Amino acid sequence: MPNNFQSTTTLHNGVKMPWLGLGVFKMEDGSEVTESVVAAIKHGYRSIDTAAVYKNEAGVGQAIKQAGIPREDLFITSKVWNGSQGYETTLQAFEESLERLGLDYLDLYLIHWPVPALGKYKETWRAMEKLYKDGKIRAIGVSNFKESHLEDLIKDSEIVPMVNQVEFHPHLTQESLRAYCNEHKIQLEAWSPLKQGKLLDDPTLSAIADKYGKSTAQVILRWDLQSGVVTIPKSVKEHRIVANSDVFDFELTTEEMNTIDGLNKDERVGPDPDEFNRA
Repeated sequence: MPNNFQSTTTLHNGVKMPWLGLGVFKMEDGSEVTESVVAAIKHGYRSIDTAAVYKNEAGVGQAIKQAGIPREDLFITSKVWNGSQGYETTLQAFEESLERLGLDYLDLYLIHWPVPALGKYKETWRAMEKLYKDGKIRAIGVSNFKESHLEDLIKDSEIVPMVNQVEFHPHLTQESLRAYCNEHKIQLEAWSPLKQGKLLDDPTLSAIADKYGKSTAQVILRWDLQSGVVTIPKSVKEHRIVANSDVFDFELTTEEMNTIDGLNKDERVGPDPDEFNRA
């Protein structure tokens, strides 16, 4: 159980990954993303999650330079976009991401979506295995993969993904996927943990938040962590970035965890990975 902001989970290859990080989806490149990441690092965040398609890797790289923290103390994630899937194109996309970030290596690199219609994620994974073996990435994983995609990938792979980053929140608890990932020692990670703000007025969550003198967002993030799920809430506001990390001084009871689990509706705010084929 993570008990402080510096707590890490150990991936199946021994690499330590922070339980809580900053997501930068939809942050503008330039001052918005740079200031947000600098503020996050200043307040103790060490994990930053970006992607080629966010078009803000350069701003993240700028923030890393400005923050003045030793590179080895940071955990930087990026993702290969759908249109770059394939063996050679993934190798090239990775180098381009690294260049934009101004880094020599990544801590985690993910396949952004399975894109079943493309049928290229196995080739893409082979490229990522090569980058991993070459020491350019400390851990490799996938994003938005369902059990069927993971099974298909694993049966032809040398390396089992270390991470699967998926939409995860109290309305989409992904129980069977969580069980599958646990069984294969794949660390689950949540994007959109607050369901893009749509859960903040939920009366059940608000009541639990009142009991602890916390916000609904803090209760959801605490539930993520106690569920064994790494989480990367996004905010551009410094006070909210700080508040999102203030989740280590209370603990939800088993009953409260079960109550939150019971809010599940199998409801997504993002696309269904079986159907999302945008290049």
